[in-house]
Amino acid sequence: MSRAWVRRPLTVGGVALAALLLLVLSPVWFIVASVLDLVTGRRRLPTTRLLAFALLWTWLEMCGVVASVVLWSIGRSRDQRANYALQRWWAARLIGSLRRSCGFAIEVRGADALGDAPLVVLGRHASLGDALVSAWALGSHAGRLPRYVLKKELSLDPCLDIVGRRLPNYFVDRSSAAVSRELDGIAALATELGTDDVAVIFPEGTRANDRKRTSSIERMRDRDPARAQQMSALQHLLPPKPAGARALVEAAVGADVALMWHIGFDGLDTFGRIRRRLAAGAPHAEVVFELHPRATVPEGEAFVSWLDERWLDLDRKVAAAMSRRQGRHSPS
Repeated sequence: MSRAWVRRPLTVGGVALAALLLLVLSPVWFIVASVLDLVTGRRRLPTTRLLAFALLWTWLEMCGVVASVVLWSIGRSRDQRANYALQRWWAARLIGSLRRSCGFAIEVRGADALGDAPLVVLGRHASLGDALVSAWALGSHAGRLPRYVLKKELSLDPCLDIVGRRLPNYFVDRSSAAVSRELDGIAALATELGTDDVAVIFPEGTRANDRKRTSSIERMRDRDPARAQQMSALQHLLPPKPAGARALVEAAVGADVALMWHIGFDGLDTFGRIRRRLAAGAPHAEVVFELHPRATVPEGEAFVSWLDERWLDLDRKVAAAMSRRQGRHSPS
């Protein structure tokens, strides 16, 4: 569904239908899901909570679509400030819905210390919600205007598709054989960044898990054994793919670079895993930004080594933070 006139009626219609069904049938699914949770010993009602979040998400999606249509009808569909305000509202409401329905608490650190220069953010990718969480953290906490390198599959989300294409995001085709064209598109994202702007990319390219980590390192052994040996120390992150990150950083002349890592979102990539996580207790996540002034970030081939070293450092920090969290919640 590469054409918007084909894709959008289907995606918007599908979400609208889901929103109506979840609302109309809410007395039924609430009782059935609650009984199912209690019978199976899930006292925190994870299935019920997830369905409640789905209800809120679908209606927020429809609110976002309606607001985007209103902007179009008054001739402001190309007004980036208006669309950024809509994105900031949408992200904040979704995070609020996640808190209310699932009890998910999110702590943000370092967003107020990102300075006032243009910025490139290189983020850890571990869950379905990384782009949403970073948009909320950068928009609501740092007061920035984020632009993203997004996989084209996210066009199936109506709000990301409509509003996301009005903003200076780039929807990358990960299956494209025209690699240079995709890198040019990524680089174009970072040209002429203003002081409020931030270009965001997730260098791992996909959500991290043990299987993907092993597969990535094994493939790397054939073309770069030394790098594969170095990256085999990773426990939580995937080896970064440097081409896109390098293109973005080098195109953002004068921009500082920030690394974004987090804990608390690992494994939240399927319905079953999310439900098990909610059943275990009230989820808590930490999102951390670390600023690296531009003068400390090398260019060219040296950037690859710099990125690898930073990624190994982030992996150690993620491991340490997870260990501290488990220690606080273990029985004394």
